[in-house]
Amino acid sequence: MREFVKFYQKKWDERLQLLRKNDCLKSMEEALLRKQAINFSLNDTIVENYITDYTLPEGLSFHYLIDNQKYIIPMVTEEPSVIAASSHGAALVEKAGGFTTELHERLLLGQVIIEKVQDAQKFCSYLETQFPRLLEIANQAHPSLLRRKGGARWLRCRILSAHIISLDLAVDVREAMGANMMNTMLEAVAQVLEQSIKGQVLLSVLSNYATECLVSAKCKLPFNILEKNNLSGKQVADKIALASRVAQLDPYRAATHNKGIMNGIDAVIIATGNDWRAIESGAHAFAARSGQYRGLSTWEIKDGYLVGKITIPAPVGVVGGSIGIVPLVAVNQKLAHIKSARELEKVIASVGLAQNLAALYALVTEGIQHGHMNLQLKSLVLAAGAHLEEVLPVVESLRKTGKRDAGSAKKALQDYRKRRDEQ
Repeated sequence: MREFVKFYQKKWDERLQLLRKNDCLKSMEEALLRKQAINFSLNDTIVENYITDYTLPEGLSFHYLIDNQKYIIPMVTEEPSVIAASSHGAALVEKAGGFTTELHERLLLGQVIIEKVQDAQKFCSYLETQFPRLLEIANQAHPSLLRRKGGARWLRCRILSAHIISLDLAVDVREAMGANMMNTMLEAVAQVLEQSIKGQVLLSVLSNYATECLVSAKCKLPFNILEKNNLSGKQVADKIALASRVAQLDPYRAATHNKGIMNGIDAVIIATGNDWRAIESGAHAFAARSGQYRGLSTWEIKDGYLVGKITIPAPVGVVGGSIGIVPLVAVNQKLAHIKSARELEKVIASVGLAQNLAALYALVTEGIQHGHMNLQLKSLVLAAGAHLEEVLPVVESLRKTGKRDAGSAKKALQDYRKRRDEQ
């Protein structure tokens, strides 16, 4: 479309006028875009072809006791039930003594992919003799990282096919997410390799499959905490353990099991300015590391307790990238009292486990719809066209009828307005 050539070079106001001129927007829609552009000066520098700010609600999750320290967790999500479920799961664990966590290591991985290799095994043997020199080149590409006691730690060579190898670089990126650092170091290594090897560098880029940046969280709950309706705590624990087992056996169930875990993790990742897409891809790759896609968490009965465990890749940061330029990130770090990347990793793993506990607890007792749909009712009524002051009475009307569909929401709204007008 010729009208939008070099759209990025136009001023923000000109972009909106152009959209209106080409019948992409009506006047009310243009007005909404303008109204929502709360921080257009900053965001116009962050993304290409900026037109407005798309906002998501932020709330707080409570009851987190992690390694004997209490946390308030900021979460950004449009899903009504996520924060409520997070707080519920955390409250159950808090009664049992809280979460314990373990950091396995914290290194980011990157790859230099080399193609057209004649003898892959021989070539890897040669590269191994060059590792000390290549590590030095990587560190020279980002000397400030060395000053912060980080830097390149090791290299390895993996044969991907008869003529393709991956040279993997592991880097301690300290408190940052580290993507830009890693890519700079990889490109420096790739440039040297292109000049000195009989092969061709296809690409050099970080990997989001962060197997050298793992964090685990655990909790154990006595059965009495889990009692619900007519089910004993032992019965509920047995059901949760069995549901967990199903997520290890069946990828169809595992996908939804893990989606629930990521509901909470993504909300924290977004609130802290990290890359939720990177964490998602790494987590799902990790879930398939055995060759079958499985649940990221496990629950089992052990010594009279329901014991939950989760291990995930969590290459997050507390400095650098969007973390330093999005104003709310600093506020959220203060709310959560998170001062280091390692601390944030512990929080993320604990949130994922709490979210999973809440979901499984609901599924095996009252069903997911009971609590989930009660929280969804407000969204349903708003979508039906209710004004803010009409939401609560219409929601209450729907609860009494037990209906949870869009048509019923519209009828309940009409009935409410009719009753109100008649008074």
